[in-house]
Amino acid sequence: MTERKPLISGNWKMHHNHFQAIQMVQSLSYQLNNDDYSYCDVSVHPPFTDLRSIQTVLESDNIPISLGAQHCHEQEKGAFTGEVSTGMLEKLNVKLVIVGHSERREIFNETDSQVNAKIKAIFKHGMTPILCVGETIDERDAGDAETKIKNQLIEGLQGIGKDRVGKMVIAYEPIWAIGTGATATPADAQEMCAHVRNCILEISGKSPSESIRIQYGGSVKPVNIADLMMQNDIDGALVGGAALEAESFARLVQYRLQ
Repeated sequence: MTERKPLISGNWKMHHNHFQAIQMVQSLSYQLNNDDYSYCDVSVHPPFTDLRSIQTVLESDNIPISLGAQHCHEQEKGAFTGEVSTGMLEKLNVKLVIVGHSERREIFNETDSQVNAKIKAIFKHGMTPILCVGETIDERDAGDAETKIKNQLIEGLQGIGKDRVGKMVIAYEPIWAIGTGATATPADAQEMCAHVRNCILEISGKSPSESIRIQYGGSVKPVNIADLMMQNDIDGALVGGAALEAESFARLVQYRLQ
C-alpha cells in the first residue's frame, strides 16, 4: 500500500485582506513545529490580493507551508477581465490550485469541461490541482450521489495522464455540509472517499488510485477532524471557516495530538 502523507488545506474564500493574511500566517507558524510539518503537509489558499504578501512571508521566514490559490482561468492570457492565469500563479510560487469548488460550480456555473481545461493548465505550469467533487442534498436523497461524483471525475480527468492523476488531490465536499454546520459522519465520509478512490481505479488504474490523496471538505472542525482522519481513504481536509483563525487551523493540523 502506498504511503500517503496527509494534506490539510485552508480555503480562505473571500476573507482576510493582505494585512490580516500576514498576521494569520505568522501566528499559524508560531503554533506549528517541525513535527507537525513532518507528519502532514499544510497549504493556505488566500484571495488573489493576498498571494504576493503571503509568498513573501513564507519565503522570508522559511515557513514550510505551501501557498495555494482558490481558482484560475484555463487560458494563458487574453481579454478575460477579472481572471488570473496559471502562469501568473506559477510566478508567485503557488504550489496548489483548487479547481471545481462547489461554489464555483453552483454560483459561477463552472462546467466539468472548464474544470478539465483548468486542470491541464495547472499541470502545464508545474502546480498541483485540488479537484473538488460532491453532491447536493437533493442528489444525495435521490440516491444519485455516487453517479454525480463519478461523472465529475470522468469529465474532469479527460485526457489527464495516469502519472499526473496519481499526483493530484481530490477533495470530496458534500455540498449539503458546506457552511451549514452539518457534517457527514466519519463512516459517511469514508464511504464516499472510498467511492472516489474506486472511481480513480476504474479511470486511471491501480497505481494512481493508491497514490492520489483524497481530502474531506465539509464543515471540518477541531472537534471532528481526528475521527475523520482515522478513516482509511481520507488523506486530509479542505477546510473553510475553521481555517480562518490561526489557533483553530493549527489544531486541525495537529489532529494527531487530540
